[in-house]
Order: sequence, then structure tokens, then C-alpha cells
Amino acid sequence: MNKFKTKYGYFDKNGKEFVITTPKTPRPWTNVLTNGDFGCIVSQTGSGYSWKTNAQLNRITRWEQDLIKDEWGKYLYLRDDETKIFWSAGWKPVCAEPEQYEVRHGIGYTNIHSKNNGIESDLLMFIPNDAPVEIWKVTLANTTRKEKKLSLFSFFEWNLGAAPDWHREFHKCFINTTYDSALGTIWGTKRLWEVPSSNGHWNRNWEYVAFHTSNIKPSGFDCDKESFMGMYESLRAPKSVAEGKLKKQSGNSLDAIGSLHVKIKLQPNEKKEIIFLLGAAENKNDAKRFLTKYKSLKEVRKAFDEMQARWNTMLNAMEIHTPDDAANIMLNTWLKYQAIAGRLWGRTGYYQTGGAFGFRDQLQDSQIFLPIDAEKTKNQIALHARHQFKDGTVYHWWHPLSEVGLPTEMTDDLLWLPSIVKSYLLETNDKTILDLREPFLNDENAVSLYEHCVRAIDKVLTRMSPRNLPLIGAGDWNDGLSAVGLEWKGESIWLGQFLYQILLDFLPIAEARNDEQRVKKYREASAALLEAVNTCGWDGKYYLGATKDSGEKLGSASSSEGKVWLNTQTWSVINNIADEQRGHQVMDVVENLLEHKAGTVLLSPGYKTPDTKIGYLTRYASGMRENGGTYTHAATWSVIAHAKLKRAKAAYRSFSKINPIVRGMDPDEYVAEPYVTPGNIDGPDSRFYGRGGWTWYTGSAAWLFKAGTDWILGVRAEEKGLLLDPCIPKEWKGYTVKRIFRGAVYHIVVKNPKNVSHGIRNISIDGDEKDLRADSYLLPVFDTGTTHEIIVTLG
Repeated sequence: MNKFKTKYGYFDKNGKEFVITTPKTPRPWTNVLTNGDFGCIVSQTGSGYSWKTNAQLNRITRWEQDLIKDEWGKYLYLRDDETKIFWSAGWKPVCAEPEQYEVRHGIGYTNIHSKNNGIESDLLMFIPNDAPVEIWKVTLANTTRKEKKLSLFSFFEWNLGAAPDWHREFHKCFINTTYDSALGTIWGTKRLWEVPSSNGHWNRNWEYVAFHTSNIKPSGFDCDKESFMGMYESLRAPKSVAEGKLKKQSGNSLDAIGSLHVKIKLQPNEKKEIIFLLGAAENKNDAKRFLTKYKSLKEVRKAFDEMQARWNTMLNAMEIHTPDDAANIMLNTWLKYQAIAGRLWGRTGYYQTGGAFGFRDQLQDSQIFLPIDAEKTKNQIALHARHQFKDGTVYHWWHPLSEVGLPTEMTDDLLWLPSIVKSYLLETNDKTILDLREPFLNDENAVSLYEHCVRAIDKVLTRMSPRNLPLIGAGDWNDGLSAVGLEWKGESIWLGQFLYQILLDFLPIAEARNDEQRVKKYREASAALLEAVNTCGWDGKYYLGATKDSGEKLGSASSSEGKVWLNTQTWSVINNIADEQRGHQVMDVVENLLEHKAGTVLLSPGYKTPDTKIGYLTRYASGMRENGGTYTHAATWSVIAHAKLKRAKAAYRSFSKINPIVRGMDPDEYVAEPYVTPGNIDGPDSRFYGRGGWTWYTGSAAWLFKAGTDWILGVRAEEKGLLLDPCIPKEWKGYTVKRIFRGAVYHIVVKNPKNVSHGIRNISIDGDEKDLRADSYLLPVFDTGTTHEIIVTLG
């Protein structure tokens, strides 16, 4: 059964594949395939790029960002050697009109099916779990009554290092290609890598060996773009493909490509499978081991099964079933997949080709692993601790491989370390993490993770205004506020709200460690902060956004533009700054002034005039991204705030408005992929109101998962157990959750016979039933390895 079908595609019956039925989607609709080290991204046309470890510093293939043409990629041409007609396995680059075309973006793989000139082809692309290899398994079937003699030509451009490769005439001087006829393999190396070197500027080899091969011995090869394409020709009709023969050029100083020519014969109704491999290893011996292994169809099938098993283990750790199938598909599959593949492992996309770790970014993303495999969250925490300075400050981002990072005067980055540590403690109660010892960036002497956390907190406490509000510096969570506090006078109300709860969270931790000085300090600071935010940060009807260095209020009714900001309203509720009455008041403001058809916008009205004392946020057109658009990362927090106040209708409505499946039902307005969250959706001030963009590489996926599972379904970790605290649409008759918590499996069935949104009337735990009259119930911690049945009746 097809689900959520539009003219461009649909979800399969399990929601684990999105099936695209035409190559001409409104924008490139992509998939990110990665094993955590090697990866590639592929669009519905067959375009995309590959990388190892870092998609910016270690790009294997060339790609330029052009979402209109989408014609940079790794391609496979098919040619009928008798008629001399050729086409491509994906739609690009030939753009022939196929008799059939279907792309299945799945979990860890993409399959492109097409039929051209009586030949059906399936191009399956995936990455094995533990090898730096990209596998293309091509299945060809002859549906005609005649024997077919076919040629297959692979094509891509070598990048081999930092991207974008903007100065090709320079970089091509350092790339060398060779052809190994015994192995049927093209080798690619480069004698320059634009990463820091102890030997001086640009004086380091690219430290890998790239390879491209096939399981069928090629009849030809080419490593020269000029001879493959022909001068002034195009990839739509390259000279070599038209002629049916490659020129066998290789060596240095070429405009380096990789192309193999494989010939096959197909009898009527015959089917054959061909394998192409693309990869990069640390040395040629390793590369030979990988290519030898994966030339085997048996090994390829085994690797595909193992890849799927790995993903199924992660995705099936927590499963939910509700009356809303759009929520089920996103919460069970695609939000987890996006956060892990796109943000944590790949750290790249089509709208933003990245590769770096953001200090705040991947820490927040790692929350996706808490109910799946909390050890991976712990590892992420440790990694980020190692990218902190002794004084508590941190890199805003850093690049793996080079370890080059950006020291920052952004003022929230460092606080996400203690924030996520607290989330980890709630999930696991593993207090030994606080004794985990890690060094600093500028001091190899390791200290406890507790010390790392409190140094971050203490640093922020040194950056307070005379009114006891945190200074905003070069921006708080909102990077676009890049000039509000460059003189270290401007204040951030949101940062005060964020810091307040962290101080409260670390009070008992400091007490348990007999850190009496910090206990006193944090208790006094939290009380002063609460008072300051609720007085100096209050604008009369809602919370201010910030103050400039000049003292001018931002996000105020007195402002000419940007009168009300979202984050200071939502976080006043999330972090217990506002009392219940004030909480409802500010969330009424959110509903009335910030919530629109495409979600809750970050501020309103948008800035129409650039303001050099606010920052680049004001330089976006009004209604775009942070300037009055729905910034989905922040919009998820409105879901949490509504749910915390038991505003069930508003919470679910806000969740649904940014669910990409819901938005994607009007695909020509929304344009973005309907299976992953966008970074932003244009707001009402934009001429493109409702348009999605910046998909895959956004922090919204992990937070939307958390908003849905922890706050709407209300199954979330607490120190002493697993809390049941539903806040659902009253129309729902019930839902189920399978949740692993501290090694035990909780099968939770929630029934709603009286059509209420919250409130537990009865609970049964392994058959032991009790009546309740409570909003929530704390399930106990069960023994590791045990399974328990919980039935909850609302009413």
C-alpha cells in the first residue's frame, strides 16, 4: 500500500523507503549513505559526491552546488552497441526520457530503476559497514526478443582532497592516475593536500589511495576528462560514449576522471549483475583487499544484508505506533536516520556541504542515541570535551583530520556540554561519566568530565552584565545575532534561561562531589538569574529577545521590527523560568503571533533593513531562515513548551506543521524532500511562503524526535525511572511504545477510552493493576535483560 502519495512519489507500506516516480522533482531529493567514515550522497537524478571521514577536507569526487542543474556526480552510461543509442542508469547526465523510472531512497541505500530501449536497469548504491568502499550493483535485464550487446561506461571526476576544487588548473597538477590491467583498476593519488602540515604551507601528500574497479574485466579505461568528453562537448553526449571506446589516457597533469568500459551480452529475457566499486584506503594493500572482496557478488549481497541489519538494530531499539501514520514514519525511521547518517556520521548534505563537527551541533544531535545506544552519546560527549580550552571556552567547530577549529565568542556553545551530560545522566544514571578524564585543547593533562562541565558554567558566569544577565558576545544559539554584543555589553535573555536550568541541574551533582564552593556559587547565581530574567527580561506581555551593546531592546513591543522572538518564550517554559500563568501567557503569544501554516517562525515581523548592530540575520530577506522564517530546530522547542503546559492541541498541531510528510503533501509549494526535516521553511513575509530548504544537515531531526517521543507521547527518562506523561490529541484512542531503558525493555500500551489529552486513571505493570488520578507516573527501573508489559488507561 502506497502512503502519502503525490505526483512525485510516495512512502512504501513500511515507511522505510521513499519511492520517487519521476526524476523531475521540484528540487534534488537526496539520500545520505554512510557507515560513519566513508559516505556518499545521491540525488534522484543519480548525481552526488563521495567522501572519506570529512566531506569538506577529504572529498573523493568533485561536485559543485547547483540545485537547479544537479549535474555533478558519478554516472553510469549504457550504450546499445548496435544502434549506438546511449542513456544513463540515473536520469542524469544524458536526460533521456525513460520508459520507466523509479528511485527508492531507503535506509542505507538508494536504488534507481529505469527502462530504456528495451533494457531494464537497477543501480543499487550502498556502503558496507566496515569498509571505505562505495558499491554500485548494476542489474541489467533484456526485455526484448533480440540479443543485446551493451557497453557500460562509468564516469566521475577525481577530487582527492579539500573541496570545493575551485582552482582546477592548479589542483590537477598534483593528481596522478594509473591503470592496473591485472586488477582492472584505476588508481588515484594526489601529491598535495590542503590541510595543515609541519613542513610548511601546502606541503603534504594526500594520505590515501583511491580506486575504481569492476568485477568484469574492463575493455577500456580513461582518466582524462578531455579525451573522454571531447573539447567543448558535454556530459550529455561525451565523445567516448558516442564512439563506444575509451582512449586509455592516464598519468599526471590531466583533468583527472575515472571511467571504465565494460561490455556485456544479454540474450532475450536474460539478466546479469555487474559491480562497480569506488573507494579510498590508507594504502594500496588495504585497497586491494577491499576491491578483491567486494568484486564478489556473494560478498556484496552479504555486505548489503549486514548494512541493513545494523540499521535495523538501531532504528528498532525504540518503536512507536500512533493513529498518525505520518508521525509513525518519521519517529520510527526517518528522524533517527537523518540525525545519525546526515548529522552525526556524514555531517553534510546538498544544501550545505560540511564535514566539521559543530560543538553545539553534534552534541545536541547525539541525543538521538540515548534511547538507542547511549554509549554513542557518551563517546560524543568525550570527543567534545577534548575540544574545550582550559578556561572553559570551546571551538565553535573543528575539522576531523586537520583538527583545525574556530575559537568562538558565541556564548552558548560551551554550555551544551553540561546540558547533554545531564541528559545522558537522566537516561543512564551512569555517574561514572563524571570521572571520565579528558585533556583540553591547550593542556594535555586530563581532568574529569565534571571539571570540563563546571569550567564551561563558570566561564559563562564571568560574562554577566551588571543586571545579572549573560552577555551575548558574538551570538547565543542564534548565529545570526552576530553583532549584538561584540563590545561585550549586549545581553541574551535566552542564554539566561538556558543557563538557569543548567545551574539547577549541577547543584546536586556538585553536592554529591562535596564541591561546596560551587554549590554556594550556583545556588546564588541561579536565584539572581531567575530574578533578572523575570524582571529585566520581561517586556510586559512576553520575554525580550536581547539587548544590544547600546542597551537597545530587541524582540520588544517597542522594536520597529522583530518585535517578538520565539526562543525566549519557549525556553522560559522548558527551563522553568516562567510560572504556570506566565507560561501560558507567553505561549498564547507564540500561538497568536508566531505560529503560521508552515510552523512557528523564529521572530516576527522579519527585519526588512539590515542592521549592522544585530548581525547577518537581518540581511536575509524578510521571511527567510532566521529572519522571520520557520527555523525548524527552534520550532521543535515550541512543541515541547506546549506539551509541558499540557496544551495538547497546540503541541500536536505545532509538531504536525513541521512534519515534512505533512508539508510535503503540497510538493510544489514545499519543494523539499518529504522524508527528512528542512533547516527552514519560508515564513509569511516571504514571496516563497511555505518553501522548505536546507534539508538533511539540520539539528531539527533529533529535537523533533525528542519532542514527539518524550513530550507528546510522554515517555522520557528521569533519574529514578521512566516517566509516563502523555500529552496527546484527545481524538487518539491510544498508542504503543517499545522503549529500552537502562537495559530493560518496556512495552507500553496507552488506552484513551474517554478521549482526553492527558491524565492517567489506571496503570497495569506486568499484571499488577492500580488506580491513579495523576498527570504522570514514574515507572521503576527494572533489571537489565528483562521485559515488561505496561498498560496505561487515560481518563
